[in-house]
Amino acid sequence: MALIPIDDHDIAAARALRVEFARFWSTAEGEPRDVYDRFIGATPVAPGVATREVEEDPGPGWWCEPPGVVAGRAILFIHGGGYGLGHAGPYVGLASQIAVRARAPVFALEYPLAPEHKLPAALNLAVATLARLASLFASVAVVGDSAGGGLSFATVLEARRRGVPVSAVVAFSPWTDLGLSGASVRELAVGDPLLAVDYLRSSAAAYLGSAPVTDPRASPLFEVGPRLPPTLIQVGSDEVLRDDSRRFAEAASGAGTEVVLEEWQGMHHVFQLNVRELGSARRALDNAAAFLERTWTAPAR
Repeated sequence: MALIPIDDHDIAAARALRVEFARFWSTAEGEPRDVYDRFIGATPVAPGVATREVEEDPGPGWWCEPPGVVAGRAILFIHGGGYGLGHAGPYVGLASQIAVRARAPVFALEYPLAPEHKLPAALNLAVATLARLASLFASVAVVGDSAGGGLSFATVLEARRRGVPVSAVVAFSPWTDLGLSGASVRELAVGDPLLAVDYLRSSAAAYLGSAPVTDPRASPLFEVGPRLPPTLIQVGSDEVLRDDSRRFAEAASGAGTEVVLEEWQGMHHVFQLNVRELGSARRALDNAAAFLERTWTAPAR
């Protein structure tokens, strides 16, 4: 594990963000999904990136297409939101920031949300979309945040069982254990500025339906297996899901996967969204792009 120290500027910036998070979530009005989308949509679209919505091919979602792409590469982006919040459109800011750094088009998937759609609806669509992208591009990576990080791992594991090639996985603060059994869930519950444990428990129940919390289709921590491609995990030191990253990285490494785990000091859940305010967010995304570049230029696995 690499512990990435916070820089001096980010100490003050991270404190200011926590104040802003508290203000936003205590005063925002409207339907919860709309409020969440407004929060996520604050991430700016990277200059020069074209965005467009599609309905069917390679699935429902949004393309983010940067200038200067390297032919034959693409990224499937799977967003967070506890499986019940979030839409692909508001995530084009984060997806575009990935796209411009990785010099690859990013497709942000619009997957069905809980409780209207339970496991395995989102997983089935994600696997089918990944397979379609793999038929169109020579190298496809998967990137996801939070619940989308957990869904990214589950998607790649299932896709590779079916023989679909995947070059790499990058996960920001992934939720890999819907049973919330990691020590950080208890130890950091008071200080986490974004995630409440009760919210996570209700979100897990809505998504799982009758499935147990240990179902690896929802909690990939419990069946990592040897099928993952090279994997980068980035997590903040101050979030309740920190140990979901630590434990998953340990399990994946033990199964023979090449894993890089970066723990960013003083950072909150999916801090990569805050590219405008945090140098740590910009550096983390730069690291993710460099990791993808290395895996794309390595022999296929």
